[in-house]
Amino acid sequence: MLRIEDLDTPRVKPGAIDETISTLRALGIDWDEGPLVQSTDLRPYREAMRVLAARGDVHRCALTRGEIASAASAPQEGDHESRYDPSLRPTDAGKPVVFADEATNWRFLTSPGMVEFTDGFAGPQRIEVSGRLGDFVVWTKRGQPAYQLAVVVDDARQGITQIVRGNDLLDSAARQLLLYRSLGWEPEPAYTHLPLVRGEDGRRLAKRHGDTRVTEYLRRGVAVERMIALIGRWCGMEPEEHLSASAFASRLDLRRIPQHDIIFTSEDDRWLCTL
Repeated sequence: MLRIEDLDTPRVKPGAIDETISTLRALGIDWDEGPLVQSTDLRPYREAMRVLAARGDVHRCALTRGEIASAASAPQEGDHESRYDPSLRPTDAGKPVVFADEATNWRFLTSPGMVEFTDGFAGPQRIEVSGRLGDFVVWTKRGQPAYQLAVVVDDARQGITQIVRGNDLLDSAARQLLLYRSLGWEPEPAYTHLPLVRGEDGRRLAKRHGDTRVTEYLRRGVAVERMIALIGRWCGMEPEEHLSASAFASRLDLRRIPQHDIIFTSEDDRWLCTL
């Protein structure tokens, strides 16, 4: 199933969706249904919010990021948001309320304790959401669900059972499992978080490292099978000059993928472009 997650509207760039679809097709990745676009129907997310509000598991939050940051302890390395301290909660937090789609954020009320699950690649995990992030945003003042709620609602209603993604979202799995459990939805999905590809400076591969998109290499005449061969080498496969999508799928073994993040080097770039 191909799902287009376009609710983070300030960051959705014109043409990005079409480029994503063409990239998947070029790499030989297909789908049986879709594309399904999140923004076309917000009713499922509103219904989930009504359930959470009736349980007293969410509360309104009109505080700015600056106000929250000033009350937070020093963020841990890698965290992208300040911790929402329980002392900032409104007086009615934890009590059943009626959800209203108004110009304010709504946060999920977290309780102390570890969220435990076993990741298909990273192994057993114990993450304390309350201590690390506190109450996290599930509905935004733009009148849209935040990422954490949107993906949980969609995964549950669309029957998604296996979630494979980058290890930068490992902490998100704990938040999403809290939402699954609060909403009473089963079965919970199985998570597999794989290493990221980074630039030579150790930062996540992005524009600052030049144009490394699949579409750019295609424009430069690089064969798709050569790109797949490079990815295969990163995944612990024997070096090949070219590798088809079907051959990659048949040889993929999670046990052979390195535990560390992958560095895309200038030598990798030159190898790709050696036609």
